[in-house]
Amino acid sequence: MDYREYKSPKQICATCSYLSRYKKQRPSKGSDTTYLASICGRSRSLRHHQNIKPIYAKRKETVERIFADAKEKHGMRWTTLRGLEKLSMQAMLTFAAINLKKMATWTWQGPKMA
Repeated sequence: MDYREYKSPKQICATCSYLSRYKKQRPSKGSDTTYLASICGRSRSLRHHQNIKPIYAKRKETVERIFADAKEKHGMRWTTLRGLEKLSMQAMLTFAAINLKKMATWTWQGPKMA
């Protein structure tokens, strides 16, 4: 998450109408914000909603398992490559292979009739 801090000269702050609010937060600095803090807060509280809890509980069975398999079975725990570009390519190829394996499994199972 990005962290941004905004500082301004004391001459400008002296005439600011929001000065009292900022002085309560941090008396010696200007205003600081965390980028997308409100959105992240909403997403954290959303997972505790009664309609979302059952879906979020399956996360460990689906999303986190994929990353664990990538680390254990597909060599993502260690690397011999150097550089962001090469590592990005390795990650894309690894997850493409995982997706192909998943699609092959779905194909072998056949269509599910409702």
